[in-house]
Amino acid sequence: MATSTEQLERLRRAKAEYEDDLMRKANVVGVGIGYRTRGGVVTDEPCIVASVTRKVPPSGLSAQDVIPNQLDGVPVDVQEVGRLEALDVGPGEARGSHRTNNS
Repeated sequence: MATSTEQLERLRRAKAEYEDDLMRKANVVGVGIGYRTRGGVVTDEPCIVASVTRKVPPSGLSAQDVIPNQLDGVPVDVQEVGRLEALDVGPGEARGSHRTNNS
């Protein structure tokens, strides 16, 4: 799954240009750079990943909320991630850590 420097730069430019627009669409909770997933299997195709709470067929969305298959020739993949919540940790704690109440 090696991605060339040129491919990565195209992905970065497209993400920077379209991230705000994608984040305004229904169900979108994140935008990143990754690999397309088909049938639950990660492929070797680099793309812009639009993370959504749930996938909805285009017919169930308003025209402005449909996510395009490509942006400036860069492929876009919609991946369902569910509802995201920030972990509530105290100052100085690493993400993913937890407190224990050892006496």
